[in-house]
Amino acid sequence: RMCCDLKRRFLLLYATQKGQAKAIAEEIWQQAGAHGLEADVHCISEMDKYNLETEKDPVVIVISTTGTGDPPDTARKFVKKIQDTTLPPDHFAHLQYGLLGLGDSEYTFFCNGGKTVDRRLQELGAQHFYDTGLADDCVGLELVVDPWIDGLWLALKEAFLLQKEKEGMSSDAVSSSLSAAPHVGHELNLSSEVQNLKLEDERVRSSDVRTQKLVDIHLVASTRDTEPSLVHSVPPVSQSALSIPALPPEYIEVQFEDTHGENPHLSSLISEGTTFEVPVTKAVQLTREDAIKTALLLELDIADTVFDYQPGDAFCVICPNNINEVEELLHILGLSEKGEYFVCVRVKEGTKKKGAAHPQHIPERSTLKFILTWCLEIRAIPKKAFLRALVECTSDVGEKRRLQELCSRQGASDYTRFIRDSNVCLLDLLHAFPSCKPSLNLLIEHLPKLQARSYSVSSSNLYQPGKLCFVFNIVEFPACPARPVSRKGVCTGWLAELVAPLLHPNKNTLDTKGGSSSTEKISIFARPNNNFHLPADPSVPFVMVGPGTGISPFIGFLQHRQKLREEHADWEFGETWLVFGCRHQDRDYLDELRCFLENGTLTHLKVCFSRDSSTAEVAPPKYVQDVIRLYAKEIARVLLKERGYFYVCGDKKHMADGVSDAVVDILSMEMEADKLEAMKILAMLREAKRYLQDVWS
Repeated sequence: RMCCDLKRRFLLLYATQKGQAKAIAEEIWQQAGAHGLEADVHCISEMDKYNLETEKDPVVIVISTTGTGDPPDTARKFVKKIQDTTLPPDHFAHLQYGLLGLGDSEYTFFCNGGKTVDRRLQELGAQHFYDTGLADDCVGLELVVDPWIDGLWLALKEAFLLQKEKEGMSSDAVSSSLSAAPHVGHELNLSSEVQNLKLEDERVRSSDVRTQKLVDIHLVASTRDTEPSLVHSVPPVSQSALSIPALPPEYIEVQFEDTHGENPHLSSLISEGTTFEVPVTKAVQLTREDAIKTALLLELDIADTVFDYQPGDAFCVICPNNINEVEELLHILGLSEKGEYFVCVRVKEGTKKKGAAHPQHIPERSTLKFILTWCLEIRAIPKKAFLRALVECTSDVGEKRRLQELCSRQGASDYTRFIRDSNVCLLDLLHAFPSCKPSLNLLIEHLPKLQARSYSVSSSNLYQPGKLCFVFNIVEFPACPARPVSRKGVCTGWLAELVAPLLHPNKNTLDTKGGSSSTEKISIFARPNNNFHLPADPSVPFVMVGPGTGISPFIGFLQHRQKLREEHADWEFGETWLVFGCRHQDRDYLDELRCFLENGTLTHLKVCFSRDSSTAEVAPPKYVQDVIRLYAKEIARVLLKERGYFYVCGDKKHMADGVSDAVVDILSMEMEADKLEAMKILAMLREAKRYLQDVWS
């Protein structure tokens, strides 16, 4: 009698921005059943469905990170609630929890969403029943997520035993009712990458029959092909028995209706705030035709709207998928004739998916083409759960086996190399595996929401009232073995096509006088940046570092500053430094910067050109971080003596990290301190919001 009642419950909360944390929570929920456990799963925002104040069972939290280290939007209320300073230090003393944080080490505040919640729960007396895991999207979340989930079952089992001992009940019945979990030592520091790789290795060797299904070997690799590829494997993977994820239950059904009616307005797809449809009034190509990257400046007319911004803010553009790719997808799915038909999307009756709900980003009623164009990220890199579902839609034995390999534990490095790192999307997979014919409901279940794209503002409302400018490079994805066609970025490719008729003949300057007007409109919404703004006190000096299109927000800063200087001749203004880098002196150089220097808005302009060859005895600096080192004394003075600000904008991996390393070296040298001390100073500057980054990977 007692054993039957003991399907033990734990609370499982997830906080997601783009669906990753939710998918991982669903995987945990699914595996829990096989371990004789029941996960009570909720989005952390559903605060009416759970109560941590009275929660007696163990709690598992999966939480991602967004923006510059913020918790996801869905966790904002929860974080605000637990950060209430009036809460006593034993507020959560009854709580046992384990937390899995998701992040990307490309960004400064890695996993900060998870770390914030973890730290605060500890401060309020909550206890870990399992070590915190920090998974890194930069190297592959699964390197930490998989072993963390493996170790969770043993940790939960121990937490339940402890709980029962506290309640004074015999622990024998409990242990007999829990299925033994394979032992993966959960005392390991799961945020150590080396440890992750060891774990990964051990786990591949261990016999793994929990929720995975053992797949027989169908094929023997031919001796000709010794190199693996997207469609072809080599030993040991090709000869391994595979442990693959459980098949995710289907939960959506799609019904075709008629062709009458209207699609919803784009504003109904956005929950983040008010959308504005605004005309593009000007387009200027900033780079020459033979430049490696094409940079465009667009000007939007916001005069007839209440859209407001400060220099340094960002805003989002609602963009569609490429129409040719949508048509191609319809063709492969055999639905070319159905594109203009309205579809009704419902949750399947009797689905086994826990908490199945109508996806919020899919309208109640719209045409199939509208869904594929405006709602689903058809370029998304397919997750392993999607690959697992595609296996069932594939008829060719060889293709089926390869898809199984790519979603298996044994094929983890193949997945990383041929899918994740190659930026492969659903269309690429359908070309590579022609016998794979997925149903429409599968796409709606597995493709994430098409996200609006964020851009830094490159103008000042004070300097150009009623105008908003922004600068971007047209993103290029060159062809590669896994993807035989080259592609442009979803949004930058669409914008470039949209403004092609407008492009200004004068391409080497930010001079935006003249040009023809256009009736092309785009939908935008605000995404204010709370930190990346000019110092409130105009007498404070600051340094701006922005190579390439990273200069974008600084044009807005300088326009704003110029206007303030004109309007307030009696104010004291601090010195301003701009370190700008581009490829070639005769090509990408912006004349407007010279004007700021000549009229005194800019005190120091330091420029470097990474691709120009030099005949000078001492080669000039090639990169912005080299320039910074040349002016070490001045930069240290601005930061340390004059309490100035330091702004960095642009590419994260290849530039921003190099700049912060250079700043650490400068601080170390000028303060005559060791590197660790200098790193602490930089951390304090970040904390004080005086070292600010607007970076992208």
